[in-house]
Amino acid sequence: MSRPCIALITDPTSPEGCAEFLALAVELLTGAAPVPIDARHFATGGTGRGVPAGDGLRLHVPDEQLDLVPDVVLLYEILPHRRHELAAFQRLLEHHDVVTLGTGVAAWRTATEKDLTVERFRRDGIAHMETVVLSRPGVAEALAAFDKLGRDTWARPVVGTGGGDTFHLTTEAGVERATAFYADRGTDWLLSRDAGNFTADGARHQFRVFVLGGRVVHAREHLQPRPDTPCNTCQGATPVPIAPDDLPPRLAQLAVAATASVGLPFAGVDLAIENGGVVFEVNVQPAFVDGEVETVAVPYVQAHLNALAAARRARPARRLPA
Repeated sequence: MSRPCIALITDPTSPEGCAEFLALAVELLTGAAPVPIDARHFATGGTGRGVPAGDGLRLHVPDEQLDLVPDVVLLYEILPHRRHELAAFQRLLEHHDVVTLGTGVAAWRTATEKDLTVERFRRDGIAHMETVVLSRPGVAEALAAFDKLGRDTWARPVVGTGGGDTFHLTTEAGVERATAFYADRGTDWLLSRDAGNFTADGARHQFRVFVLGGRVVHAREHLQPRPDTPCNTCQGATPVPIAPDDLPPRLAQLAVAATASVGLPFAGVDLAIENGGVVFEVNVQPAFVDGEVETVAVPYVQAHLNALAAARRARPARRLPA
């Protein structure tokens, strides 16, 4: 059987570098490189087009002189504030039964917009820290939420990435500054009770659990020496890999349940073990760190190849127009 044609569609303006991990995973599994495509071509206003081609979908990008009918589409590393611009493309992929894990428009939105995530968690009973959603609040409203949540809180935008716009608030002055910060950016935001997620030596810590197809494939613990800084690796946290079998069962169960709650087939779930286990966030396209080609990127790509094999068994060989 010939090697599959795999389109790797990412946003090259993302600083996370996930495309490199995925491209290497594709080469390890298939012996061939994927076809890299700038996702912005298929966003709102882009010149990329999807045209029916026999049993497949032809992707045409005149700006790049690209024309191909992929067997698999890896749609990844899309910046949160741009994801909604790819909704029509996702629906097109789904309509033409293109093999991809990236067609869940509603799931992407639910996980990306954190106010919707909180609503879904409440509906499904997913444990999380008490949270108040604030929509362009005045200082008095924000301070009332701060008081309600015990005056030890974290603020974050409804849509954000990397933790650079997330703040640990323990004073009224801090709440006032955060209120002005989000108002200047015209964004709604969330205020959540602090989880008290500290190690014995005083470092902040949390877990990133990768869930694929309803099971944990990899995990890591993040250790952050600065207690007022988010536990993101891009904010200086140190990642410590954890084999799935070594993850506390409660966290594994909670990560799988949170992923299912928002409707994603694959996610990176951020949790704390304190408070009986709580979920902070479900990441649609979690960033990779060194060592995660084999543990995360390869299983992710292999899931697409398995889906391709199943699709080929279920239908006749693809017929392309002459």
